[in-house]
Amino acid sequence: NDLDIETLELLEDLLVQYAGTLILVSHDRTFLNNVVSSTMVMDGSGTVKEYPGGYDDWLLQKATPPTELEPSQAPSPAKPAADKNVEKKKLTFKEQRDLAEIPGKIERLDQEHKNILQSMALPAFFQRNPQEIAKIKERLKSIETELAVFYERWDALEKIK
Repeated sequence: NDLDIETLELLEDLLVQYAGTLILVSHDRTFLNNVVSSTMVMDGSGTVKEYPGGYDDWLLQKATPPTELEPSQAPSPAKPAADKNVEKKKLTFKEQRDLAEIPGKIERLDQEHKNILQSMALPAFFQRNPQEIAKIKERLKSIETELAVFYERWDALEKIK
């Protein structure tokens, strides 16, 4: 429950590297964001829904519950019938495959990003030749760009799903 920062970081590293499946329960939102690849949420009505990503991702994805109307307020007019007949777009085979592969790609890039940052934190890193340092920094930037693209694609596919 109350781990020091070093122990918590070690635990996070071990959990991220673990190849199997774990069910985790924690009140520590940052810990969940750093470790989990999907979040299962009990919605209070007896159902459990799964969301890709951690706690913050769930907050972004969950539907905002409608506000309750005051008894004196009249309900809003019904939506036109045309909206009811609009079919939700389904994922293509390629999109389904992308959706399944993206979390693994993100995890690998995150790990590479973390490894580069750890190596850059060492004093010996800056004793390398400047071209090698520039190459590593460029890779770090490209990883960040790739991650942004994957997250954007993941979000777009989840909205279609």
